[in-house]
Amino acid sequence: MNSLLIKNAHCIASMDAPDPGVSQEWRNASILVHGHRIAAIGPAHELPQTADEVIDAHRHLVTPGLVNTHHHMFQSLTRAIPAVQDAELFGWLRGLYPIWAGLTPNMVHVSTQIAMAELLHSGCTTSSDHLYIYPNGVRLDDSIEAAQEIGMRFVATRGSMSVGQSQGGLPPDSVVENEDFILKDTQRLIETWHDKAHGAMVNVAVAPCSPFSVSRDLMRQSALLARSFGVRLHTHLAENEHDLAYSHEKFNCTPTQYAQDLGWLGHDVWHAHCVKLDDEGISLFAATRTGVAHCPCSNMRLASGIAPVRKMLNAGVPVGLGVDGSASNDAAHMVNEARQALLLARVGRAMQPPETRTDAHGRAQTFFGCDLGPAEMTPRDALAMATRGGAQVLGRSDIGHLAVGMCADMALFDINTLSFAGGAVHDPVGALLLCASPPAAYTIVNGRVVVRQGQLTTLDLPPRIEKHNQLALQLALGQ
Repeated sequence: MNSLLIKNAHCIASMDAPDPGVSQEWRNASILVHGHRIAAIGPAHELPQTADEVIDAHRHLVTPGLVNTHHHMFQSLTRAIPAVQDAELFGWLRGLYPIWAGLTPNMVHVSTQIAMAELLHSGCTTSSDHLYIYPNGVRLDDSIEAAQEIGMRFVATRGSMSVGQSQGGLPPDSVVENEDFILKDTQRLIETWHDKAHGAMVNVAVAPCSPFSVSRDLMRQSALLARSFGVRLHTHLAENEHDLAYSHEKFNCTPTQYAQDLGWLGHDVWHAHCVKLDDEGISLFAATRTGVAHCPCSNMRLASGIAPVRKMLNAGVPVGLGVDGSASNDAAHMVNEARQALLLARVGRAMQPPETRTDAHGRAQTFFGCDLGPAEMTPRDALAMATRGGAQVLGRSDIGHLAVGMCADMALFDINTLSFAGGAVHDPVGALLLCASPPAAYTIVNGRVVVRQGQLTTLDLPPRIEKHNQLALQLALGQ
């Protein structure tokens, strides 16, 4: 069994406690890895000094591998398309559906690897992906095989759309699928690819796209199928005001009531966005341990709003972070996503009305939003969502924090760089989230070094980028 030693780290942020404020942060410490698991962690002088491979981390911050809970990797082919740069969600989708109808298996394979390379360079070791459009012979297998080549831990969700415009849905009829085929193919994928073992590199989840693109029956049947195999469920919910209006018009209920009626609340479910989740919805999500993929950059890009993340966390809702599709965020940098979550939460709190609070002596004091905003989310809260929170949302107990027996998924950030200057000397963890978002110096997935000194080790990236750009033009021009 091969061994790896992360030696003499300046700081290790373990995120080993549910409360990020009390998680262990080691200084001058090491991590020993045997195979794909962490074998020891602690003060450097107490751990072995040699291994099959040794990484000198004396000027590095080590964090758990970051976890991305929502993405549409094929959309990296349509980033910054001029026609939809200034559109909200529904207009953005209507503008891009006809382009995506030209996707091919090769496009999905290459775009998945480009999206994963970007994530890996930001310290992300596990990502889900929501592929919900399958033209021209595209299969989810194309994404899974791409992930295996690049070395990323992958939660592949079999998305679907079955209700086209002629039936009152949003997508064109040309890109929807037959529901019987969707269910049959989803079962095939689970039986072929889903791995339940500790350290599994591939999980499969069941993921009808959204309330405005699938039928109630497909939602119900998908939930039954997923639970018969013990896999997770994923969809979009309550993303913006149009999403709310659609639910009220078509189903005469809120998105949360719609989800509850169809069996889409539970510890095995996570919903993307939830920007417009109301107090009743937050209570139901908390009571059922239903997870949320918070996507701050995409929510800002499409002007969807500010999700009530602090309310969710305080209520006990599991919350992770998602970069969302590369055409609605236009980036896939997980440290930046966590930084934006931190900043957006503070701005959202500052926009709320003043509060009057009574102190221990019975004296009333008025607090403005700007007084309370900075405490809405701390840097360690944001890092917890990007690591431990994401693991919880994806149902993984073997990733998300650093401890003996956990998978050896880690990100190392060089703190002796320009972006950390004057910050890491005070607090390297705080500097990671408050200063300019850095790339990872090393990214380790399941004990394997996938990014070394800032370079991807598993693929020759420059020719892959060139190919991706060629395919992006081909897709946009409809050739």
